[in-house]
Amino acid sequence: MRAKGAEMAGKDCVRVAVRVRPFNKREKDAGSRCVVSMCSNTITTQDPRNQHVRHTFTFDYAYWSHSGYTQNKNGLFLPEESGGRYADQGSVFKDLGQGILDNALQGYNATLLAYGQTGSGKSYSMVGYGPNKGLVPTLCERLFEAVKVSQDSRQCQVFFSMLEIYNEQVIDLLSKGSRSPGGLRVREELQRGFYVEGLRRVPCDSATQVEQLMEQGTRTRTTAATHMNTNSSRSHMLIIVQFKQIFSKENITKQSNINLVDLAGSERQRSSGSEADRLKEGTAINLSLTTLGNVISSLADAALGKKVVHIPYRDSILTKLLQSALGGNSRTVMIATLSPADICYEESLSTLRYAERAKRIQNKAVVNESPTERLVKELKAENARLLARLSRLGPEGRRASDDESKELRRLLTHNELQIRAIQTLWEQHLQEALKDWETQYATITQERRMMQTHPYILNINEDAQLSNVVKLFIQEGDWDVGLAESTPTSICIRGLGIQERHAVFTNEDRRVSVTPVGDAKVTVNGASISHRTELQHLDRLILGSNSTYLFIGLPSERRGDDWSRYDYDFFQSERAAAEGIHINSLCDEQNEGDSNVESSQTDPSLLAVFYDYIKLMPMVTEANQMSQELKKGVEFKLEIKNLAMSDSRGHDLEKEIVVRVTSVESKQVWIWSKAKFINRKFLMEEVYQQQVGSGEGAGGSPLPRDRDPFWDPLEPLHLGSAHLWLQSLAFRIPLEEQVEVLGPEGTEEAILQAQLVPCSSTGLPLGEEDILIDPTELLGKRLDFQLLLEQCCGLRWLRKAKNRGIQIGFRMYDCPQTFYTPAVWHNVNPLLDQRVQFTALRTSQDLLNYLQSSALVLELWGLQEGCADMVTSLEGLRMTPGGSFIMDKVSFSEASVLDSPPSDLSSSLKALHQDVEQLRSANAALRKENSVLRDQLSRGVDSGRGRTERRGSLRPSSDAEFARALKVFYHSMTSVRGQLQRLRRHKPSEEADLLGLRLFVDEQGRLLRDFGEQLEQCVTTLKQDVAAIVRRKRERSGIWS
Repeated sequence: MRAKGAEMAGKDCVRVAVRVRPFNKREKDAGSRCVVSMCSNTITTQDPRNQHVRHTFTFDYAYWSHSGYTQNKNGLFLPEESGGRYADQGSVFKDLGQGILDNALQGYNATLLAYGQTGSGKSYSMVGYGPNKGLVPTLCERLFEAVKVSQDSRQCQVFFSMLEIYNEQVIDLLSKGSRSPGGLRVREELQRGFYVEGLRRVPCDSATQVEQLMEQGTRTRTTAATHMNTNSSRSHMLIIVQFKQIFSKENITKQSNINLVDLAGSERQRSSGSEADRLKEGTAINLSLTTLGNVISSLADAALGKKVVHIPYRDSILTKLLQSALGGNSRTVMIATLSPADICYEESLSTLRYAERAKRIQNKAVVNESPTERLVKELKAENARLLARLSRLGPEGRRASDDESKELRRLLTHNELQIRAIQTLWEQHLQEALKDWETQYATITQERRMMQTHPYILNINEDAQLSNVVKLFIQEGDWDVGLAESTPTSICIRGLGIQERHAVFTNEDRRVSVTPVGDAKVTVNGASISHRTELQHLDRLILGSNSTYLFIGLPSERRGDDWSRYDYDFFQSERAAAEGIHINSLCDEQNEGDSNVESSQTDPSLLAVFYDYIKLMPMVTEANQMSQELKKGVEFKLEIKNLAMSDSRGHDLEKEIVVRVTSVESKQVWIWSKAKFINRKFLMEEVYQQQVGSGEGAGGSPLPRDRDPFWDPLEPLHLGSAHLWLQSLAFRIPLEEQVEVLGPEGTEEAILQAQLVPCSSTGLPLGEEDILIDPTELLGKRLDFQLLLEQCCGLRWLRKAKNRGIQIGFRMYDCPQTFYTPAVWHNVNPLLDQRVQFTALRTSQDLLNYLQSSALVLELWGLQEGCADMVTSLEGLRMTPGGSFIMDKVSFSEASVLDSPPSDLSSSLKALHQDVEQLRSANAALRKENSVLRDQLSRGVDSGRGRTERRGSLRPSSDAEFARALKVFYHSMTSVRGQLQRLRRHKPSEEADLLGLRLFVDEQGRLLRDFGEQLEQCVTTLKQDVAAIVRRKRERSGIWS
């Protein structure tokens, strides 16, 4: 399954490894299925929607870390069995980390890239958690071990740098001073290539010091993310280890740059490309990851021999800094991490395709020797040549040689002084770094002492790597929490929605309480508070829009509780539950009225939607806060699309999260998909940082509309749909019904009056004598009917704003286009008066099945002023000469003759000849059957023949009576179906008390009784009608017999 680590050092192509992680809590709760399998270095994915669709990839290394592991007493994850397939952290380092270390010791530049969607295990592989150390800390430990082993033969210097790239800005995570507004600048030199100007390089002499610097960088990253309202999944983190080896005897200096890169979450790539948006995602925020993909694709094409004109290294900060790692002077490894869960299939497949392109890249790595040492070697060689020449010259030449040799000795002395200066400078930098480390160590020691004596609040971040980093201690007395830090009793926190003086924490008599100041937003355990509230150990706090903290009580209250379960998702799930959104209620909504669904079963797709909901909740809160601060006048609200909607056969539609955007002033409404909202949220952050960071705030110059992420052109909105069942058409029974238009979340949007009228080819309604008992009698025959949309009543869309309109859209059977009614405006109860006739030239079994099992889905669309009407496109539609739309597939001669151009006349005639032959065959069969019947009649008795004739005359009369009974039954069942829909929607309020629940039970009982009575009455009436028809038939049969 894994190649040897040393093997990597012999090749210069990019080596690619893939690691599959275990299911996380979210995926386990969703009942996820594993759709990734691994055999040796080959990985196969299976499409969860179609098990026959598989994709296979082969990489240099493949690590199965999904199953087959156990945790020992020290917390290490190890294979359950010796030699098992589970790949632990040590196995990954042996293959990848050791190869990088060997390259660095040989003097090559080395790079490790970690790529994958957020939460796929990148940070675990790179940094690790607890005793399961990742590649970076283990690499540093082994590096210093190698330094100690060879101290006699060489002098080694290690410099450590740590930076973050967000929004095309470089942030130094080890900087002592304040962050510059635009970040650090990236410059280019001929010898060095691209580098970050002013990036702090900290000398290190131990792995412990490196670990401390990583903690410092993580703390800075957490604070910066809070201040900038950013998320680590959208930023890239680079750790640069510069390793210099000075070989005194050989007069050689080798310098290696080890780049360890944790890339931003790759799902941003997928979601941004899945839907067009007038504002492209991340004009700056996601530019780096997009450009990296373009660079990898160009280099992969070049490796395959394709002509590549330009490789866009200069298009982003990240690709500038990684130029040597991709196609340049470096030996590079990429580790792609992925989830094997079915709900992450698209992201995992995208990651694998990305990694497959990367493995084609070829680099040109060389050993990096110091230019000064190369000059010394060149000067020594030149000196040897000069001495050889001088030995062959006379005294005059020797005197000339002395002058030259003096110059050469001067140069050598100068170089030796430079080396000593560098060594002295290294010692000086090392001493300064050690002083800083001692200061930080003292601070950490003090913090640990306070953790044992005081309560505090602990930050919780979406990125687990940045959680539990910031600790804010609440000592005795009152402590003001907010933006202000002017007093000794102030605790400064920053973030969206945080006010100058946001809340007061009070620690009295070993009790801690929090009191919001003014209208400041403070949430405790998911519920918003407005007055003083006492805190209990492990209470969850959200300050402002989304600054999340876990309250840690006094040491006496801590009883070895497991704090790990209080992760970021827990906070958001708790907040969603307080708003009435929790997974149980969603499952109840879906299973309502379906007796075949067990309550214990949870639809994985519904769980995926729920987790999308809690993921977007804080983003929506932040978007609302930015809109408020920038005075944009728009509000954002999460909705679940298709929660209570079904298709034409009654099957549930795929559910997804959308965001409703409403203009407070004009009442204009937009519906944004999840991908579009995430895109716009990134752009909102850019605008917010530019205006608030520059001090302009809402008073700055307004953005043009075409660049404003808070605005969009108006489009028709899908308000809901109604189902008009077509079964009556199979019996040629007219149907007149009032159907409820239900919104995406089950709300009643309107009542629509509609009719289905079977008719002749000229549009005349059929009579009762045309009603069929057996629908199969339609097979092969022409069927015409009209859809009449009369009126839409009680439009909820128009109650909120009168300057709105609506249209109804529907699609019938195989018709390629959607039909739309003309737009009607400014009326809560508009008359539609829309009549459309449809024709099936020859009714097929497929069409008959469609009529008997499907409904016509009538979609209600909302229009706003400035929004273009939707128009029915006639492209691909076929019509009869009478103006009726042909809805079945045009494969018969009638349609061919009607619609074929002159050039297709020969094919039409051919089809016509085939039909004539079929008719002749049928005619011959009928003649034969008639002859047999005639013979039977001629042999019959006259009385018997008379009796048969009379009985034959009875059938049309009986059929007509049956048809009338069926018509009455279908009409009465319409009200029964409406009552059933009301029962399904009827549910108690979330805030209902015991009295409210009793009232609900009484009302539910009444509705059930009404439903039962109506259903029993319909069935009884049908039974009585059928019994009467049978009785009359028997009486007549008895008289005639």
